[in-house]
Amino acid sequence: MRWIFVLSLFLLLMQPLQAAVPEPPDDRLRELLREAVNSSDSFADRFEAEVWLLDMSRRLEKTLPDNGQRLSLLKEIHYEASRADLPPELVLAVIQVESYFDRWAISVAGAQGLMQIMPFWLDEIGLPEDNLFHVQTNLRMGCTILKYYLDMERGDLTRALGRYNGSLGKFKYPNKVYEALRTRWYRQ
Repeated sequence: MRWIFVLSLFLLLMQPLQAAVPEPPDDRLRELLREAVNSSDSFADRFEAEVWLLDMSRRLEKTLPDNGQRLSLLKEIHYEASRADLPPELVLAVIQVESYFDRWAISVAGAQGLMQIMPFWLDEIGLPEDNLFHVQTNLRMGCTILKYYLDMERGDLTRALGRYNGSLGKFKYPNKVYEALRTRWYRQ
């Protein structure tokens, strides 16, 4: 019986890795990305900013020990998430799962940066010279894409996350984001 298990494991490991295949560009999403890249205050007041930034900064400290870099990133995340009408904590969870806050991350499928954006989007919206490793560009595009999919799925976050990851109908990726949200980025 043990040899069956070993053989099964061997066959499983020998299967080629399957990268998530993004959906073909949609005209409305292409337009939203153009608008997002061309537009540019997310906190209601200074008190809200201080409370949120302090709370999230403590949670991110082990991953990004540099205070200036960490606070700058958190401000950008809050700004871009709020601009796209997404909870910033959700965006933090997506980034944790996608790149673990490595702005230089590149996936096996070629997705780049914090939110793992596919480079074809730059061509699709007419900005091929832009850099997906630039934090604001990556966050703006990632938040815009996620919000588009959330609207497309009429608020069904599981399906929106599946679309974002190219795994619509599967639960592994959405569950990872939910777990990150629940265990690290929830609001107290």
